[in-house]
Amino acid sequence: MKVRQDAWSEENDLLLAETVLRHVREGSTQLNAFEEVGDLLNRTSAACGFRWNAVVRTQYEKALGLAKKQRKQRNRMIEKKVLYAPPVEGVLTMADVIGYLQSIESVDTVKAENERLRVENEQLQHRLDKIEQSSEIMQEDYETLMKIMNRARKFVALDDDETPAVTFKMERNGNLEKVAE
Repeated sequence: MKVRQDAWSEENDLLLAETVLRHVREGSTQLNAFEEVGDLLNRTSAACGFRWNAVVRTQYEKALGLAKKQRKQRNRMIEKKVLYAPPVEGVLTMADVIGYLQSIESVDTVKAENERLRVENEQLQHRLDKIEQSSEIMQEDYETLMKIMNRARKFVALDDDETPAVTFKMERNGNLEKVAE
């Protein structure tokens, strides 16, 4: 039985799959993976791409889905500037190890930021309490003033018997409204 010299071996397929999955996981393109494998196997990137799409891809659908999840998680970490996050579904890469080691160095920075935010939160809570207390005092003073004005109005109304008494009602916003008789 003759074996073609350009036939793909299982090792070649495995190298192609591992390289494509690594590129997808790290946010690179499949084209870059095809070029890398082509250089290693002395094949064109087009031949690698054809082999991936025609044969190998179907064998690695689950792994490809996992690699895309890892890429998405990696991109979110980069957007949020997170130094370390646990790996997806137990797959540990060198980037995960490096990220973890970098996060250990920044623990002191995070603790300092946390303390600063705690102090700022306490200060803002104290200011809020003062404002609420001031608001309650103003509301009480306003209600007292309205009582005094109503008494004065009643006193004037009793002295002037010829005019009918006018009744006022306070609206929610503090304005006085004349009540129909």
